[in-house]
Amino acid sequence: MNGQLEGRIIAVTGGASGIGAASARMAAVRGAAVAVLDIDADGACQVAEDIREQGGTALARSLDVSDAAAVEETIAAVEGELGSLDGLVASAGILELPGPPEENDLAHWDRVIAVNQRGLYLSCLAVGRRMALRGTGSIVTIASVAGLRAMPLHGYAPSKAAVISITQNLAVEWGRSGVRVNAIAPGYTLTPALKAAIDRGERNPADIEENTAQGRLIEPDEIAEGVLFLLSDNARAISGITLPVDAGWLAAPSWHTYGGVRGPRGNLHA
Repeated sequence: MNGQLEGRIIAVTGGASGIGAASARMAAVRGAAVAVLDIDADGACQVAEDIREQGGTALARSLDVSDAAAVEETIAAVEGELGSLDGLVASAGILELPGPPEENDLAHWDRVIAVNQRGLYLSCLAVGRRMALRGTGSIVTIASVAGLRAMPLHGYAPSKAAVISITQNLAVEWGRSGVRVNAIAPGYTLTPALKAAIDRGERNPADIEENTAQGRLIEPDEIAEGVLFLLSDNARAISGITLPVDAGWLAAPSWHTYGGVRGPRGNLHA
């Protein structure tokens, strides 16, 4: 353990898999006690058990972040068991398939907004208002590069744009109460959800890789590194930002107007 979060208490929504699970495990390795919160109770329990088996402190709770009463009750219970929260990683979210808006399943659209936007806001509110009264704390929301560019994701992309706006608003609202709020905007990350979409033939990884400066996808641990930095005192002067961790996806696509991204200058494997 490097002690980056030694003695801290961190809650992670969406902690059962993907970026949330990577953040929970890494926070524990860096010294934090972790509350793993997810609608997937079995998955949350497995992540918490893995942490405890490695000598860390963790608990798991089932949580649907779109349920306001459940969010408030769960955060109160977590603080009752572990102590006052020092950090929140608001990672719970659901995906949608690309397509034209006139073909959208509005029931799924409603669920995307309920989880990704409302659920994130409720999570931040339940934790952040407690932090503000105590005068300290750090929140990291998980947005997406989809919130920064136009995409045929007519529920998911606007929900992530909302995450960025919520992050900025809360950073200013609670900033003078000692609470920092920042966002990470992951690029295409090899989470179980993306791997499953690739396996089903719904996404072509080569198309994604070609549109990044680095020519690759991202691992969940690479997102978690950014999350832990923003949670830590190393980022004590940083609030209200959105940090892309995207292998250069935001920068690269315009190069296709000029023939594409140029290849390496030398032998990278020499």
